[in-house]
Amino acid sequence: MYIQITLKSIGKKNQSIKPTPYEIPSCPTTVRELILAVTEAEVRTYNNCIDTPQLLAHLTQTKEEIEDQAQAGKVSFQANYNGKKADLTQAQENAIQCFEDGIYRIFQDNRPLGQLEDTITVTEQSVFTFVRLTMLAGRMW
Repeated sequence: MYIQITLKSIGKKNQSIKPTPYEIPSCPTTVRELILAVTEAEVRTYNNCIDTPQLLAHLTQTKEEIEDQAQAGKVSFQANYNGKKADLTQAQENAIQCFEDGIYRIFQDNRPLGQLEDTITVTEQSVFTFVRLTMLAGRMW
């Protein structure tokens, strides 16, 4: 199933957010299932890049892709230089824990999704926005 996902980090200079079609293995019915599905798709993509020839990634990256990465703060060639594969179970547990700890928020069509067990209705027109929150520097008294 394809859904629309946008990613945003608070404090980044580029304020424009463009939805990107994203493929997930199944249709989630709760926020937890959405997080697990998106994490599974990302781990699969990451692990598949290990065996991809890195020269092709260097030669086929467009100027627009490089500019987008520069605005995000890091230009890379999607390379995994140490060859280590990501562990799906650990990644999913980490994603759930980060959501519970408030490291990021998820919005569906500009509506906040606050709890892991919140029910969601997903269509191919749904737009999910993942916002990574920035911790403030300073002392806590």
